[in-house]
Amino acid sequence: MPSYIYPNWLQLVCLFGVAISIGSPAFAAPQNDARNTPLVQAIKGCSLSVVNLRGRKTVTADIGSDSESKQVNGMGTGVVIDSRGYVLTNYHVVQGVKKIEVTTSDRQKTTAKVLAHDPETDLAILKIDLPSELPTIQIGSSSDLMLAETVAAVGNAYGYEHTVTVGIISQLGRTVQVNEDQVYRNLIQTDASINPGNSGGPLLNLNGEMIGINVAVRIGAQGIAFAIPVDDALEVAADLMRNLSAQRIRHGLTTKTILIENQPTVFVDSVIPNSPAAASGISKGDRILSVGDKPVKNRLDFECALVSATGKTGTGAFPLKVEVEHGSSQMTVAINVDRVTHRVSDMAWGSLGMKLVSASDAEMLDRHPTYKRGLRVVSVRPGSPADSEGILQGDVLVAMAGYKTESLENLQWVLEQPDLQQQASFMFYILREKEPFWGKMRVAMRNFASGN
Repeated sequence: MPSYIYPNWLQLVCLFGVAISIGSPAFAAPQNDARNTPLVQAIKGCSLSVVNLRGRKTVTADIGSDSESKQVNGMGTGVVIDSRGYVLTNYHVVQGVKKIEVTTSDRQKTTAKVLAHDPETDLAILKIDLPSELPTIQIGSSSDLMLAETVAAVGNAYGYEHTVTVGIISQLGRTVQVNEDQVYRNLIQTDASINPGNSGGPLLNLNGEMIGINVAVRIGAQGIAFAIPVDDALEVAADLMRNLSAQRIRHGLTTKTILIENQPTVFVDSVIPNSPAAASGISKGDRILSVGDKPVKNRLDFECALVSATGKTGTGAFPLKVEVEHGSSQMTVAINVDRVTHRVSDMAWGSLGMKLVSASDAEMLDRHPTYKRGLRVVSVRPGSPADSEGILQGDVLVAMAGYKTESLENLQWVLEQPDLQQQASFMFYILREKEPFWGKMRVAMRNFASGN
């Protein structure tokens, strides 16, 4: 069980535990039984949306002046945030785990793939595939939490699956530093018993709504544990999913979440001119009600729907049905979504002489303090602008013409700017291993656009 030592007095453990797997008991109570309290109902309502995670990872322990690495069995918890199999958990639960084993509350077993993660906030999104759709966790809000409000934690504590503990909200807005690299901000403090294996599990209110993601506990203390507020977690998760969809499709919408009577509501924040969204008639300020056949209750719902849409078969553009509230009326529009990969690949090969793919999070880890994402060069066309500037296979393009190139959608937007063709040259920045390089490049003639 990894622990984190703090300067002078604070010692925390992120709750990715080493334990054994033990089945969870089933129970039932008559609906009119006095024991069937709101808390009991809350736990019943969420149990199918909580999954248990386990896997092996390598940990390093300091022994005197030496260090020793060993394999340990670790456990954690995840919550189903979308019925298509998207699961939210803590990044430290899955970091370094090659095979993530998942068990649902009805004993289905499968493995998960890490789709995206954010080390700074310690959140990760997993994808699991099962024959049927999964029940999703009911989402609450952390904007109206009250001190001494009753809460419950559910998780895979020490491998005891779906363990339930109860406490109160002890304080809000805590900042906790677990080591030199990891600082959590705006945390919920609770005295609900949280143990190794609880990481990534939900902190619930009495309505059965998730209001936090359990993340850490102070070692040596009693009743001091912490959770990431759900509003913060959902925004990070939505950004992670947006980065995924931006690598594959282009729609031209940005959205924002606004709380109305403490309920999240999703509005169109901007529409890029001449984009598929602009052509559909959708406008800034429209409220998004659904995408496809899935209702949209928060920005994460919207982004999950887009990521799922990227899995549609075919190579060309495809229509995406979006229901919106425009003023006092509702309407359904069809956004003719572009597939980024195909179009941008041709544009980059033709105008720059590079074939590019999105660099993975693992490739970008610790490469540069400013550039966290970029596009890896797969090949360079001889005699092209990229070849003339000495760009090599394996380099990562992180910026050009004054804009970051964090995704293929970013690159497409830059290449489509009318003034780019008029410039004698433009600046570009690449990373070669961890070393930054820059140069000046000119877009090639348009007759290369076919990729010949």
